[in-house]
Amino acid sequence: MSESEQRRRGRATLSRADAERIVASAGWLPATPAQFRAEVLRHARLQHVRPGDVIFRFGDAPGGIYGLVAGTLRINTAPPDAVPRLIHLGMPGAWTGEGCFLTGEPRRAELQALGDAWLMHLPLRAMEQIVAADPGAARCFGGIAVLTVEVLIRIVHDLQRRDAGRRIASVLQRAAWVGDVPIPLSQTEIGIMANASRQQVSAAMKRFAEAGWIETTYRSIIVTRPQALRDYARHDEDD
Repeated sequence: MSESEQRRRGRATLSRADAERIVASAGWLPATPAQFRAEVLRHARLQHVRPGDVIFRFGDAPGGIYGLVAGTLRINTAPPDAVPRLIHLGMPGAWTGEGCFLTGEPRRAELQALGDAWLMHLPLRAMEQIVAADPGAARCFGGIAVLTVEVLIRIVHDLQRRDAGRRIASVLQRAAWVGDVPIPLSQTEIGIMANASRQQVSAAMKRFAEAGWIETTYRSIIVTRPQALRDYARHDEDD
């Protein structure tokens, strides 16, 4: 079975070596020093989660960080006085959960598997041990927060687009960051992420499918031309 087919179907098994190769070649970890990277991988635990499993919830006690190896995760968050809502999808190589390490406060987001997924989990105690041995490692862990802020800036920027169709295009283009795999999002969930009505999402999805930018199946979408969606969304900036 090809790598693409494995991603599409979800990995029933995954070797430790393959998991380390994936997280060491994409996202936050490969940008860190080699010695730090080796320590993270030495302490990290490989975990498998099933569709619908919640890795952590809003308000949970402080814990460590999670790096997505394979599969798709949904990230829900909100201010303390609001109900958490879907804002983004995790992609292989992405890490999250660093807030607890940086602040010592409870979880401020919810992380849930949309399908079978494999994660690398670095416990909070291991993070503290790594920093105790090398105080400079704290800056490396802080790099996750920088990447998180960059994603949030992009989300806010996309939500400021006046046209609902262009906001929806932005959501689909960001969702395509997970790779060449079916994206398990319903039209209702896309509407939440794009601040658009179900009718607006349905009309936009039909238009994008007719243009050949996406393919739709039951409760999933395949983005075939992410750059076309990005270009379409950007036209709003010139209006």
